[in-house]
Amino acid sequence: MTTTTAPISVEWRLPRARVALPRLLLAELRWVFRRPRTLVVLGLLAVIPVIIGIALSFADGGPAGDPNPPVFVTAASSALALPIGALTVLLSLLLPLTVANAGGDAIAGEQANGTLRGWLLAPVSRGRLLLVKAFGVAAVALVAASLVATTGILTGLVSNGTDGLFTLSGTTLPLLDALGRVAIAAGWVTVQLWALGAVALAISASTEHPMLVLATVLGGVIVSQVLLLFPALDWLHPFLLPASWDALINLMRDPIWWDALGEGILRAACYLVIGLSLAYARVLTSDG
Repeated sequence: MTTTTAPISVEWRLPRARVALPRLLLAELRWVFRRPRTLVVLGLLAVIPVIIGIALSFADGGPAGDPNPPVFVTAASSALALPIGALTVLLSLLLPLTVANAGGDAIAGEQANGTLRGWLLAPVSRGRLLLVKAFGVAAVALVAASLVATTGILTGLVSNGTDGLFTLSGTTLPLLDALGRVAIAAGWVTVQLWALGAVALAISASTEHPMLVLATVLGGVIVSQVLLLFPALDWLHPFLLPASWDALINLMRDPIWWDALGEGILRAACYLVIGLSLAYARVLTSDG
């Protein structure tokens, strides 16, 4: 009786280990916040509310009896107005510049420097790569908005004290309520910036030139703000992301006007989904 033994095939394969997501996220944060230009812009954002507060300490109180004084006129006597006013002003240019810079460096910058292939050799799937890059852009947006809000409220409290927390409605808020409104303002601005960052990632995935991403995003922001000035283009305004940025001032009313703020969140969410979807499609089909 003969027995046959099946041939044993030995196949050597290198193990393809999967890198843990928390490790990738921490590595991205270290990479993002070690860039000198990112640190310089964040430092500038932190200093601007202090400069505004010092300038307002020498400003006049504005015309007496004005029922709707400008926000920075109110900031001269209200610690609540300074951080919200600073976020509103910086949201028009410098905050978008910060996020556009981060989005451009996230993919286009690393592709230009040849470091993007290292992520794919880690190995990291392209979907996880985009997730990590989107997380890094969101972190920059959160830190930037938080820095402006923190230095703004601290400068306002030093200048006006805890008794000067006036709203545009003429009421006085307790300290915790005022801090909560500043936190809401920082979170709301973070969502708007993350929506811009998603658009920047979509452009960044289509080019190797980070400066092109920066110019395109900032150009889009400026053009959108100009288009908002024309009443004849009212039909176009709901599709422009900056259409709700002026609503941030509603956090200084008592009670808060939530309608425009909620509309801004929904608009930013649409930009976020579209931007990340385009970036994901481009990353999957890219040959690099």
